[in-house]
Formats: sequence, C-alpha cells, structure tokens
Amino acid sequence: MSKIKSTQLFHEYYEEWINLYKVNAIRTITLNKYYMSLKWIIKLAPNLRLCDLTRRSYQELINDYALEHEKQTTKDFHHQIKSAILDAIDEGLIEQNPTRKIIIKGKKPAEKKPKFLNEYELQQLIKHLNLDSEINWDWYILLVAKTGLRFAEALALTPKDFDFTKQLLNINKTWNYRSTTGGFQPTKNSSSIRKVQIDWQLAMQFSKMISNTPVDKPIFVNQRIFNSTVNKRLEVLCKNANIPIITVHGLRHTHASLLLFAGVSIASVAQRLGHANITTTQSTYLHIIQELQTQDNEKIMFQMSKLM
Repeated sequence: MSKIKSTQLFHEYYEEWINLYKVNAIRTITLNKYYMSLKWIIKLAPNLRLCDLTRRSYQELINDYALEHEKQTTKDFHHQIKSAILDAIDEGLIEQNPTRKIIIKGKKPAEKKPKFLNEYELQQLIKHLNLDSEINWDWYILLVAKTGLRFAEALALTPKDFDFTKQLLNINKTWNYRSTTGGFQPTKNSSSIRKVQIDWQLAMQFSKMISNTPVDKPIFVNQRIFNSTVNKRLEVLCKNANIPIITVHGLRHTHASLLLFAGVSIASVAQRLGHANITTTQSTYLHIIQELQTQDNEKIMFQMSKLM
C-alpha cells in the first residue's frame, strides 16, 4: 500500500492533506491560501509524483513559482507545502527530505507605497472628507483612522457594538466581505476581541446617524462590499488633499504610528489594534520604535549631563 501511495501525484496528496488536517481547523481566509498553493502545484507540476520528489525537483518547483512571485510570497508557498511533505516523510512515502537547504528566490519587489500618513497629512485627508448627515464611505474612513480597526472589523460594526455612554466600541466579530453572501464571522484571533475607546466627538456623530438603524444590522453594509471600493474612494481623497496615496489598511498603520509618536506605550497600542502579542506590534512598527529610541537617548543624555 505504501508503494502504491508513493506513486500518487503530489498535488493529489497535497489536496488530501489539506482536507484531512486543515479543513475546519483554520480560518477560511487561511484555508483559501492553502487551496491557492494547490492550484499552483497543479499548474507548475501536474505530473510530479511523491516518489519523484527530490531536492532537485522540489527546487525546480520553487524556482518556477518564484518567476511570478516576490521572494516573501515564494517563502510562504514553500512553508505551506513543506508541512505536507514532512508528513509524507513521516508516513514513509518519501525517503529523504527534499525541502532541505532549499534556496528561496523571487521577483524583484514592486516599489513600496507609503504605508501611513503623518499627522499633518491625516489632517489634510480629514478636511476633504464628505461627512454628510448619513453614513457613507467617508465616515467609514474617519472611523478607521480614529480607531485603527481592521477592514472587516469596521464593516461588521452594528449599533449594538457602540457604547455611547462609555465611549467604547465592542469589537467581537468581522464581516465576510470575500463571500458573495457576506455575513458575520469570528475575529482574526481571541486577542482581536476587545473594547476600543473613541473620542466624544466621534461618539456624538455616530449616535445621531445610527439611531434609526436596526441594532444588529451592519451600519456600513447594504450590498456586497469590495476592499477596492473603499480604497478607490480613499485614493481620490488623497489626490484631492495632495498627500501620499494609502490604502484602508494604511489608515490602521497611520493610527498606530500617531499613537506611538505621541508616547503611547507599545502594550497599549498592541491591545488597541488587537494584536496577539507585543512582538507583532514591535516588528510591524520597528522603524518608528527605533526613531523614538533615538529621541529617548537624547533625553537620557540631557538628563545625565545635568548631574554634577
């Protein structure tokens, strides 16, 4: 049976492995990434059998994938299929580890766009928002800029999630905007379930606008939503304001950056963003933290120089 199994096509084994170990065990968005890797294996190596998996054939597969993807994306692809290969080794279907000492290549990264705005640029963006008396995408943009919510978290907000007395937003779900039917779904992780403080002005503005909205109905969703829809509106606003063009996720980075520059602790920023741990926050905003450390060193030296 083992011999017969080892002659199985690699993409068939990989699909079985996904269904056995990943379905109903990981979030849908992550599962879809595994299925996307499956499609690429079928495209690049449709006839590759388990028994033919050697370091050379595996490196060829990785190289072919790297021709159309950047290095980090290729690395992610490698890690996804490597897990299945290691299980195949444990099952005795592959004699040696073909993923050992693999070289990760990739296309030259595209020119990186600005990830966040500074305080002045954000002020200019806000001045160009069309904040009517009814909910629109400009209100959504303002809310994300002031809270740092993820795209799907903000889409899932209902009137019930607003605690206007305490000026809090209860984040406990997301909106499945990738599905044609939409619907609520769990947050990214348990740490994403949190309460986010909002300023009194934003609380008053939303209190008036959503007073007649059903308590369990998303305030921003009335049809299928695409990430590109909001990003296109944000692009128009950035051009009108003559500031760098960023994405909705860039507003989240902007929010966190402003808090860090204002002296808010990394722990508080991590909790507000819903990060699983402070390490995530530190790695994401390392450049800002390093800049703040330089400023702190100057303050330290100033204080020490006064001691005689």
